[in-house]
Amino acid sequence: MSTLAKNQENDWIIVSELQEEDKEIACRVLIESYQQYEKEYSDPLIWQEYLANIETSFDNPHVDKILVAKSRKEVLGTLQLFQSSEKAYGKPELEIFSPIIRLLGVHPKARGRGVARALLQSSIKYAKEQRFHHLYLHSSDKMYKAIQLYEWLGFKRDLSKEFFNHDILVKCYRLDL
Repeated sequence: MSTLAKNQENDWIIVSELQEEDKEIACRVLIESYQQYEKEYSDPLIWQEYLANIETSFDNPHVDKILVAKSRKEVLGTLQLFQSSEKAYGKPELEIFSPIIRLLGVHPKARGRGVARALLQSSIKYAKEQRFHHLYLHSSDKMYKAIQLYEWLGFKRDLSKEFFNHDILVKCYRLDL
């Protein structure tokens, strides 16, 4: 699974499955993409827990696919796909049995270049090819710019699949395919 997209700078963005040799850099890109949210966590222990989850996510046996976006062999962003809410969050009670996007991250220096859009479009293509009827993702208010992109791509809120993680409302967005 590999897709091409051209960004505003006329650079090609290639989205493909994670290769072992890119694992460490993709993890670093993901961590650096989420660093901006550290200040918004009132409890530093919750931030450290979140960071630890990000660091171990690349070895999660429940992940279906990890996609990376590259330009000129440089990893710019990544996301992870899971097949159910049980595999993505350990929450079978959400009753999601379609792909779920998690941990979408774009390195701060690569933002505004169409990287997130390319990753999301590859995820949509994958879900359609697998004949799923929905594609899900979860986010929070602190990620308002990402939510704008999700809505622009056609994702709609699904209140029935939301949950709290500590004191943070984790909002659900669903794309009907």
